[in-house]
Amino acid sequence: MEIIRSKDNPKVKRLSLLHDRKKARGEGLVFIEGTRLCEDALISGAMPSVIAYTEKRSSYAQSLIEKYGLTCEQIVMTDECFSKISSTSNPQGIAMAVPEPSLYKEIPFRNDGKDIYVVLENLQDPGNLGTIIRLADAFDLTAVIMTRGSADPYNEKVLRSSMGSVWHIPVVTVDSLPDLFSFFKDKGITTLSCDLNGKLLPESRIDLPAAYFIGNEGAGLTEETVSSCDIRVKIPMPGKAESLNAASAASIIGYVLASLR
Repeated sequence: MEIIRSKDNPKVKRLSLLHDRKKARGEGLVFIEGTRLCEDALISGAMPSVIAYTEKRSSYAQSLIEKYGLTCEQIVMTDECFSKISSTSNPQGIAMAVPEPSLYKEIPFRNDGKDIYVVLENLQDPGNLGTIIRLADAFDLTAVIMTRGSADPYNEKVLRSSMGSVWHIPVVTVDSLPDLFSFFKDKGITTLSCDLNGKLLPESRIDLPAAYFIGNEGAGLTEETVSSCDIRVKIPMPGKAESLNAASAASIIGYVLASLR
């Protein structure tokens, strides 16, 4: 198989352009790299259109191709060329372009009385979003729900910080919070806002199913959202820190709610 040795090769240039989410989204693709992310995507059923790897990674790449029955385009390149398509400081020598997973059109509902949702209002930081997707997967939450103003769930930083969980947990984007609250009310789902003026979490009586809301990193939740929730809760912080970041708060509340099952 031909080994690409020039960074100016059209195939190298095309793959490097997929770091631009607008460009990648236009092609319906997500660019992923690294052994963990690539194999997690394959385990979850993703079928890449391209698999790119270095000469040193040929054996590993061929094992994936054989194991998952891949029939996609293969691109072999030098380490120097791979650095052109990589966004990490220490590239692992393997990457793929896979179809962008479809966001859920409807909100999943298990109907077992144990549904838990985390709702993100205008969450901007990709690292926070990826960490929250990962905790939702770890605690077996029903879904991650985001407003349209939130970060792109298939941003490379989100993918890396989610550690593959983006392939395992339903992610839903909603246009209307009033409609979302109507859904929760119809399903008998208790809604909680994470609010510094709320009742201490250990003292709050919370019943499942439940949905908890996490706000923007700087502005927090809008007052309209806080007032629409059934319960306001805050996490006890006996130390000197005034607040927790969005991912930390989401993790603590998610763990507490999951322990109610």
